[in-house]
Parts: sequence; structure tokens; C-alpha cells
Amino acid sequence: MPTAAKLFAAFAFALLAFFAAEVYKPHMPEGTQFGYFSFVSALIGLVCGWRIMGPEAGRGNWMAINSGLKASACTVGLALLIFSTYEMLHLAFRPAYKGPMEAVIGIFDLAVDFFLRLLAWDVLAVLLVGGALAGLLSEWAARRWR
Repeated sequence: MPTAAKLFAAFAFALLAFFAAEVYKPHMPEGTQFGYFSFVSALIGLVCGWRIMGPEAGRGNWMAINSGLKASACTVGLALLIFSTYEMLHLAFRPAYKGPMEAVIGIFDLAVDFFLRLLAWDVLAVLLVGGALAGLLSEWAARRWR
């Protein structure tokens, strides 16, 4: 059932994921082709905001901050899984892997590499502060439009 809290959470986390992706880009190797990276990240944020943060709004400010941080972490986890799988498929069509099991393990190797690049202070600040603020925004929407 659509609610104002879900709508605000989806919009807030889509913006958060888009800006986090833009802040993340300089930490990647020079010459990396990003394509639709920021827009796919925004779509992932939209889904996580709607499905994770939206239903948990309306329980108080501290729960909203905690839920916002949880939704932010879930957005990062889902983005790491999606982008590392995409990169593995890209590498698999060049004979970079000897077999399918090595390709599946390659997903996790790529995810760890992407995660280590994510541990920069500016990316973490955007994700933590933005997640808390997005949670408070959806809490406000839940209280405003019951």
C-alpha cells in the first residue's frame, strides 16, 4: 500500500544513492567507464527506500535514524552485489576466468575491492549522514500524513 512515508523514503534514498555514487567515482581507477552507474545506484536507493525504510517510518526519531542507517547499508550491499556481478559478467566474456566457479568467486573478489574503495571518509560521511537525514525525512512524512 503506497504511503507518504514510502514515497518520501524512496525519493530521499534515490537522491542519497545518486550523490553517494557521484562522490564514489573519484575513488575508482583513472579511465573507468561509469555509464549509468549513478542512475542505477539511484534506482537501487529508490527500491531500498520504498521497501526497507518506508514501512518502518512512524516509530519515533531514533528508530527513524536507525532504520535510515539500515536502509543505507542495505543499499550499499545491494549495489555492491549488482555492480560486482555486472563487472564479473563483463570480465567473463573476455576469458578472464577458467570456469564458472571461479567466476562466481570473482563476484566476491570484486565486491571486496569495491567495498575497500568505499571506505573513504567522504563516501562514508555521505552514506551515514544522508541515511540518518533520509530516515528523519520519512519519519516526518509518516507523522505529517497519517
